[in-house]
Order: sequence, then C-alpha cells, then structure tokens
Amino acid sequence: MSVLRSRPVLRWLVPATAAVAVIGGGAAIGTFAAEAEPSLPPRTAAQLLVDLQESRLEGLSGTVVQRADLGLPPLAGLIPGNDLTTLLTGTHTLRVWYSGPERQRIALLDTLGERDVIRNGRDLWTWESRGNTARHRTLGEAANAGKPALDARPSMPATPQQAADLALGAIDPSTEVSVGRSATVAGRDAYELVLQPRDRDSLVHQLRIAIDAKQHVPLRFEVLAKGSDQPAFEVAFTQVDYRQPDADQFTFNPPPGVTVTEENGKLPAAGRPEHAQPAGDPQVRAEGSGWATVLVARLDGAAGAKPGSPASKPAVPPAADAPDMSKLLGGLTAVSGDWGSGRLLTSKLFSVLLTDDGRVLAGAVTPERLYQVARG
Repeated sequence: MSVLRSRPVLRWLVPATAAVAVIGGGAAIGTFAAEAEPSLPPRTAAQLLVDLQESRLEGLSGTVVQRADLGLPPLAGLIPGNDLTTLLTGTHTLRVWYSGPERQRIALLDTLGERDVIRNGRDLWTWESRGNTARHRTLGEAANAGKPALDARPSMPATPQQAADLALGAIDPSTEVSVGRSATVAGRDAYELVLQPRDRDSLVHQLRIAIDAKQHVPLRFEVLAKGSDQPAFEVAFTQVDYRQPDADQFTFNPPPGVTVTEENGKLPAAGRPEHAQPAGDPQVRAEGSGWATVLVARLDGAAGAKPGSPASKPAVPPAADAPDMSKLLGGLTAVSGDWGSGRLLTSKLFSVLLTDDGRVLAGAVTPERLYQVARG
C-alpha cells in the first residue's frame, strides 16, 4: 500500500463553507440508479490503485450530487440555522470547475440562491447571493506551491475525489481491498474499487469508489453501513466534462451592490488557519487504530456534565445563537454502565457518547466500542 503514502492525485480545494451551504430537494434520490454494467478489460485492485496514483488531470467541469441518509434522530430546530442537520441528511447539488491546482470553483445551488467559492491563484473569494455578500482572502505560500490550501477543516466530502482521498488514506492491514462490478457513471465507463473493514467493531460495511476507466478519476463514492445494501452516504458526478474550463470561470466579478469583507488571516502552507488548533491538540486523543479508532476529547464546559459539577460551568458564556444543549441532550438516549453514565447519539455510520464527567467519544464504531474506551 506504499502507493498511497504520497498520492499526487487531483485534490479538491473546498472550504467548509462549501459543505454547509446545501439545499433541500435538489436532484432526485434516484439520480444514482445503476445503469447497464459495461464490459471492461479485467483489472486488479493493485492496478486500480496505481491508476489513481498516476492520474493527471488538466481540467474538469461537471455537476455533483451528494446524498446522505445516516439515520440520525430528529434534531431539527435544536440547532440554529439547521446547518448541521441539513448537512447530514437529504440531497445536495453543486457545480464544479477545475483548471489545475491554482484554479478551482464550486457553486452550490440553493432553492433560495447560490453560494460560490472561487480559487484563482492566491485569491480566494466566497460569494452568497442571499444578502449579496462576498469575502476575500489571500492564500499563503501553499498557493504558489500548488498544494491544497483549504482542505484542513473537517467537512462532508463535496466531490468523489475528496471522499476517495479520505478513504484511501485510511487503508491499512485492517482493510480488505477488492474489485467490484463495473458501472456507468455520468455516461462514463468505470471500474469499482471496494474497501471493506475487517474489524467487527466498525459500523462501515463497504466503501465503493467508481473510477473512470480512461481518466482514472473517481466519479462516485459510496459508503454502505453494516446490515444495509443501500448507501448511507454517496457523492457522484451526474455530468462531467474533461475539457479545461475557460479562464473566465475563475474570475470573480462582484455583482452590483455587493458588500465585500476583506479577511486578513492568511492560510499557511499546511492549509490550516493560523488560529486553528494543531493536529496534536492535547485535549483530543485517538484510541485504537484502523476502523475501530475512537476520538476522545474533554470539553470546557462539557455539555454532558451534571448540573453543578465543575465540568458543567462554561469557561466562556455561550453565543447568542448557540443551540440549547439541554434540549439537544434531552433528545439523546440516556446510557450507563461500569464506565459511568451519559448520553448516546447513534446513526448508521457513527456513534457519539457524551459522558456526565465531561468526555466526548466518537467513531465509526458500535456503541459497545465507545463504552470499552470510556471504561479504560
């Protein structure tokens, strides 16, 4: 698997704002319905991995649809703006343009407007039609080096390539890699690479990556939960064009009356905002490895703490638009054991445990795995 250690495959530079501005009722759920299986020359999993390693792309444009059905409990109305719950459910549509590492654009189509993110050299623009507002930021040296500058903050993958990069980076001996059935995606013949966790504690059954048979670019990414034959999360091209887009696509032309905000903070070479927490934050640690990894954190003013306990006293007052944590926690299942007590959030693909002593444990694992880590 050394081929994955330093993959120079195309990476999409999509800031977190692109994943938050989503729509309800975009493309139909049936968008990803399977077409007739094409006849392709046999290729092994190792050959497909090499194809991804060696792929080069000068340009691309297309339409991408993302669909999530994670089986989350009803949290709508508890989180202002409903950004989190919208992001993790429903169907979302966007347009993308790519013309090398220094020129990308993504446009999210909303029923009430549009949000564009444009990368042109060291200039990054974000524009929202609702309110006609724009933000401008100058990127750091990573922009000149052709490195990703905006993929540091966690977000839902916005393209099949972004999702595939995350999945392939997780390959280790705990993963079985095989070739699935060929497929037709966005009118293109594609091979299917299948990643299957060997760990019984994982909630993930399979990851399926459809790879363009000629261009070797991921066209579709699916995550299937255990016990289900339908994707809990999928992102796929519904239309793709490999011609290099016109340069005008990456030029931001402010609409009349737009309000522009200049952001002073530059993004350093690692692609992480200078004020962001480092990856080695001592308050966050990983327990276990591979698919059974659990992230453990202790929060200041932990939401799960009992009233009156030291952990329940926030270090800073909550923001005016902060969610009502008492209502949020009240909607979660109360659990207890020899590890302690707390509240549990479960979905098809991940579990989150908030303990009464102020810990948060999360992973794509069963609740029993969280209890095991909490006990230790």
